[in-house]
Amino acid sequence: MNKDWELSQEAFDALLDWLDSDHEQAALKYEKIRHSLIKIFTGRGCVSPEDLADETINRVTSKLKEIRKDFTGDRERYFFGVAKMVHMEHLRRKLPQALPPPGNDPNRIEVEYNCLERCIERLTEENRELLLRYHGADGSAETDHRRALAQQMGIAPNALRIRVYRIRLSLKECVEKCVERSLG
Repeated sequence: MNKDWELSQEAFDALLDWLDSDHEQAALKYEKIRHSLIKIFTGRGCVSPEDLADETINRVTSKLKEIRKDFTGDRERYFFGVAKMVHMEHLRRKLPQALPPPGNDPNRIEVEYNCLERCIERLTEENRELLLRYHGADGSAETDHRRALAQQMGIAPNALRIRVYRIRLSLKECVEKCVERSLG
């Protein structure tokens, strides 16, 4: 998104008009979408869910001229798709840098794969099982699955996310060291 772009009253009015021709209904839809976005970002453990929700809304609003003509479907789901991208960018800025992209070097890909397997084997049985169970569902069932997993473990969903994040971080460090030693 253009970093110089700011939400003007005119742009906000255009967003409301896109959501519904009845301004009162549009305002209600806007509030529902914003609340849902905040809930999504909160559920993903983001520190500033309101800011990320606003960033998502701003991105959709800034693209209205491009999408207005051709877009068909549920507008709320469009926001959720943009939110997914905003969240990934947020994680990239927040988390330690990932491994460099493997490119097309088959040797490096093979080394990384072997290192990942070795590092997974080094995890405790409990941590390995937790990772598999945590990532065991996709799509709309993912949130419910993880909430149920946290409940089974007797911990809060945020505590579960933190625990899995730490396991993944240690796994990432193990893979990086292994790759470095192997390709060194």
